[in-house]
Amino acid sequence: MNSTHGFTRNLFAALLRVALVAALVAAVWGVYRHLPHDDAGVVGVRDEQHGATLLRIRLRRAEVGSPVSAQKILVQLYPINMTAARDEFDSEHRPGQRFEDFATRQMGERQPLSAELDEHGETVVAVPPGKWWVHATVSGERELTWRLPVEVAGREKTVELTPENAYTRAKRF
Repeated sequence: MNSTHGFTRNLFAALLRVALVAALVAAVWGVYRHLPHDDAGVVGVRDEQHGATLLRIRLRRAEVGSPVSAQKILVQLYPINMTAARDEFDSEHRPGQRFEDFATRQMGERQPLSAELDEHGETVVAVPPGKWWVHATVSGERELTWRLPVEVAGREKTVELTPENAYTRAKRF
């Protein structure tokens, strides 16, 4: 009788071990199934289109409050605060070094991006995740300049250029 009881106990222990391993495999598989299918979350992906966020930039011309020129409006995105970089560059004497070279070194591997707002005041740019600075200037009766910090993440993000979030507002004479 003792050998039957020992055999049952060993069989039960072996079944518990198999069940534990199966539960562990099922848990890992459940997590794996919910991961993104592209390389967006993988650190070190060099292709800028992989993992990029579609950044939609909008300027509602009617909200500006004064007529805006019909010309295309250039929007530039920088991976660093260019104003702070300029202040840092100007704070010390740097013989033989141009600001462009200094800024390029500060940006590292991330390069500035450019786009133009269309006639509706919109553009869409694929931007790698991270902190970016949106620079734009609108000329008209009033000149508005934007230098907005934007935390880029996710699949899509929208930035509205309004008079309230403008960096400078100047009346033209």
